Amino acid sequence: MAETNYTVLSINPGSTSTRIAVYKNHELLFQKKVDHPAESLRGFESNVAQFPIRLDAILKALQEEQFDLHQLSAVAGRGGKLPPLLQGAYLVDEGMLDFLRHRPIDDHASNLGALLAHEIAKPLNIPSYIYDAVVMDQMEDIAKLSGLPEIRRKASCHALNMRAMAIKAAANKGWKLADKNIIVSHMGAGISATVIHQGRMIDVITDEEGPYSPERSGGLPNRQLIDLCFSGKFDRHSATRRTRGQGGLMAYLGTNNALEVERRIAEGDEKARLVYDGMAYQVAKHIASLAAVINGQVDVVVLTGALANSSYIIERVMPRIQFLGEVMVLPGENELEALAYGILRVLRKEEGFHTFHE
Repeated sequence: MAETNYTVLSINPGSTSTRIAVYKNHELLFQKKVDHPAESLRGFESNVAQFPIRLDAILKALQEEQFDLHQLSAVAGRGGKLPPLLQGAYLVDEGMLDFLRHRPIDDHASNLGALLAHEIAKPLNIPSYIYDAVVMDQMEDIAKLSGLPEIRRKASCHALNMRAMAIKAAANKGWKLADKNIIVSHMGAGISATVIHQGRMIDVITDEEGPYSPERSGGLPNRQLIDLCFSGKFDRHSATRRTRGQGGLMAYLGTNNALEVERRIAEGDEKARLVYDGMAYQVAKHIASLAAVINGQVDVVVLTGALANSSYIIERVMPRIQFLGEVMVLPGENELEALAYGILRVLRKEEGFHTFHE
C-alpha cells in the first residue's frame, strides 16, 4: 500500500527573524530564515503587533521558492505564552488566537506562531497546530515547590527541541520512549534541561535557574541578586536585561558568540577559558542533579542545541556525566523539524491533538 504524502509548513518566529521550513513527510523540501532588521520592528508595541510584516515576509519567502501553498496538508507554528499546556499538538482555534492577541502570559515572539499558522492555513481550508509549546507543563507537584509559596517553579524550557531529541534518541536505540528515562540538555543562547520519565517531562531546569549561557545569567545567589536589584543601579527593565540578554558569556566577556570565545581561548586568553569552562561545568552539574529525580536510573543523556556542535564544550561536559551511562550528542536547534514531525504524527493518526481551554 502506497504511503500517504503529507506536506507541512513549519513556522518558528524569533526575536529578530522568522524561520520557516516545508517538509514532505520526513523529507525537508526547503527552509529559509527571514531576517527582520531592528529598524523594521522599532515602534511596535508588542510582538503580536508585528503580525502583518511577519506574515508578508513569510509569504514572500514562499513565493521566492515558487512553492504552491495548495500542496500543504497543515501548518505548524511555534507554541507561545499560553497557560500551561499538555505535551503534543493543539489545534489552533479562535479561543487560542484571542488569548494570544489580548492576554498572553508574556510578550514573546513565539506568540506569533499560532497566529501566522492560522492565517496561512485558513484560506486553504487545512488545519493549523502548535506542538510542544514553551509552556508545556508535566512537572510533578513536588518539583514545582520553590522554597517560597509566592514563587512556583515553572516548566518553561526548550521543550519542543528537547522532547523531539528524546524521541529521536529512543528511535535510534529501538526503544519506546514511554519505557525509558532520558535526561536532555538543550545548550543554546539559553540553557535548560529536563528529565523525561516514561514519556513525560516530570522535572525541568529552566534557563532562569540553571547554568549560565552565552547571554543569560542562569541561577544566581538570591541575596546578592536582591542587593543588586536594590542598589539603585537598576530598574525592573534593566535588571531583567542584565540577567537575560546581557548575562553569562556576554557579561563576563562582552560577547555571546561561542566561536569568538573559542578563538580567544585558542589565542591564550585564560579568562575566556575559565568562563567558558565554567559554563560547561554548570551544564554537567545540573544534568547530574536531574538524575536524582529518577533515583539514578538513567537510560541515556542527550546533549542538544547549537552548542552541542562545539567539540570544546562536549569534551568538557562529557567526562563529568559519563558515570550516568550512555551520552548521545544530537546537535542543533531542530525546532522546525520537531514541529513538522510532530504534526506528521497527528496527520497519520499516530497521535491525537488537544483543544485549547483557558
